[in-house]
Amino acid sequence: MKATTHKNTSITIAAFFTLLLLGSFPVMAQQSAAYVGVDQGKWFSSVSTDKARYSPLEPAEFKVAFRQPANGKTLVIAYEHLDSLVGSDTLTVQNADSISWNWQVPGIDYRGYIARIFLYDSGTLLDYTDIGLDVSSNWSKFPRYGFLSSYQSLPQEEIDSTISVLNRYHINGLQFYDWQYEHNQPLAGTVQDPSPSWNDIANRTNYLSTVEGYIEAAHQKGMKAMNYNLLYGAYGNADQDGASDSWRLFQDPNHQSPEFYQLPSGWASNLYVMDPGNQDWRDYIFAQERKAYLAIPFDGWHVDQLGYLGQVWNYAGQPVNLTDTFASFLSQAKSQLNVDLVMNAVEQYGQQQIAQAPVDFLYTEVWDPDSTYGDLVKIISDNSTYSQNRLSTVLAAYMDYNLSSGYFNTPGVLFTDAVIFAAGGDHLELGEHMLSNEYFPSAKLSMTDTLSSDLVYYYDFMVGYENLLRDKETVVSLPLSAEIGSISLALSPQPTRRSVWSQVTTKSNLVILNLVNFTNANSMAWRDRYGTQTYPDTLSEIRFIFSETTRIRNIWTASPDFYGGSPVSIPFMQSGNTVSFTLPSLLYWSMVVVQLDTTITSVNGGQNGLPKSFSLEQNFPNPFNPATEIDYRLAAAGHVTLKVYDVLGRTVATLVDGREEAGGYSVTFNAGGLPSGVYFYRLIDGSYSRIRKMLLLK
Repeated sequence: MKATTHKNTSITIAAFFTLLLLGSFPVMAQQSAAYVGVDQGKWFSSVSTDKARYSPLEPAEFKVAFRQPANGKTLVIAYEHLDSLVGSDTLTVQNADSISWNWQVPGIDYRGYIARIFLYDSGTLLDYTDIGLDVSSNWSKFPRYGFLSSYQSLPQEEIDSTISVLNRYHINGLQFYDWQYEHNQPLAGTVQDPSPSWNDIANRTNYLSTVEGYIEAAHQKGMKAMNYNLLYGAYGNADQDGASDSWRLFQDPNHQSPEFYQLPSGWASNLYVMDPGNQDWRDYIFAQERKAYLAIPFDGWHVDQLGYLGQVWNYAGQPVNLTDTFASFLSQAKSQLNVDLVMNAVEQYGQQQIAQAPVDFLYTEVWDPDSTYGDLVKIISDNSTYSQNRLSTVLAAYMDYNLSSGYFNTPGVLFTDAVIFAAGGDHLELGEHMLSNEYFPSAKLSMTDTLSSDLVYYYDFMVGYENLLRDKETVVSLPLSAEIGSISLALSPQPTRRSVWSQVTTKSNLVILNLVNFTNANSMAWRDRYGTQTYPDTLSEIRFIFSETTRIRNIWTASPDFYGGSPVSIPFMQSGNTVSFTLPSLLYWSMVVVQLDTTITSVNGGQNGLPKSFSLEQNFPNPFNPATEIDYRLAAAGHVTLKVYDVLGRTVATLVDGREEAGGYSVTFNAGGLPSGVYFYRLIDGSYSRIRKMLLLK
């Protein structure tokens, strides 16, 4: 089975009440008799939001387009944060082609959500889809970086179309690559009268209307627009623009051989390297950049470099260590320009110094010898260390580098994205086209429709679970074994051929396992230079065993390869310190979340010893037979109800119905007279309500 297979997934019709309240797809093997096939995508053509990023309490506009008339059908939307339902909507479709609605996002900053969307008709579920949603007041917390590289005269409709495509991938920042006139003089014309067009370094004609049109469209989608330029690049005739040749760097101490980057014949100039530690150069280039920001509404500066140049000297014959100049250059740029800053650490050159500067996140352009999936993981880990776990990482990692034409190889791209995303990073790869080359305008390869569709699932997944993937998790060692039937499955803490990479992180009371399936990979070279990486085989019914001294409340899994990334509860057993669970399937990448017990054994934590918040815990044990405990907390006194429902929404037990004081409580539910199956329980305390799912296995 390939990652392209997102259709013919099964979902319970009788359990639609479960879908509405929980917004998740139960494991098919547990309830196979209650499921029928749903051809995903038969009704839904597309789903979109109006922005890539929202501020807390901002209204988010959703739009669903239909492939066939859907008048009179019912749309049910469940909004989830991780495995918890935070809101829902029910709408009647009035327009045959599409339907739009608004949802005011919650007020908590820096959270990812997924909207599960179901089309329902007279008791029958017709179709389902989902979309991620990021609530972040600042884009740099969870950067999803894209690019633009072509600025010929374009109609606004084409500009809007490109930005809308990137918005569907939740790209929240754009690098405007080579938009400028000259590197030492990025703005053509004056602040008061910028030129309507100019030739860039490759002698392409760029248009102001296109650059400004892209920025306006990006801003409307909540994206940042980053002005690309080197920190030390100048044309050969830059002295005519006031950039003295004495500010250059040289290959010798006698300033006879200037350092430069040779560009193809027919381009406007080679790029000469100025000394970024020279204050006169800094004052000059900052003044030139300031003109660009006054004339064009860029939000920040994407600062580029050329990596390690060998030993270089300034005009006075003094040796220059470039990395020693980076932090102070960036600090002065921030002070003088007051814009967002990102700097490329080519091959990690100077990244430790850059991490101490006022940059918004860390950016690494990856080259050999960092050629393996493990190298990608190490770069992201090193960057976290360099910034004391403050800054996110974006990797510029160009795929299928040696292919001259054709299409990107789907498994190669998905494996690389799975590794980068699971390790907590982001991959710069999407713009007007997908990147295969360091010269961004090069568009020699295309995405297949299959890859384009699969990447939507991956970016939805990264957004929806950003708080488990990119929010200051701690990597830990967890002895873990796995088997399929009687055959042991090779697990590795580093990406290794013929094994499953298992990275384990912790956050609060959660243990997070990210599993990437390399059992059938023919290479561990992430770049997949010639597009030869093979599709993985689906692994099914994998039994995992590990040791945990703390009581476990719940285990659930989610994957961009199955069920649209919906969370799925997993039955588990805990005997003493030994825990076992069975993962239903693993294609490329699955995440397993282990929730440890947070039961209050004594009332504490708030004023006068009372709980600070309302909460409903996962029942324990789960699965259970026939009795289980349900714990909950009340922050204030009031009338409380706690009821248990079957999958049809019928009440099967009322456990609490009356006034209770603030505090922590535990209730036993005995299901001795009930059949095996999925049940869910709901706690209502005044205006607060919470629902959880449990599994009875007899």
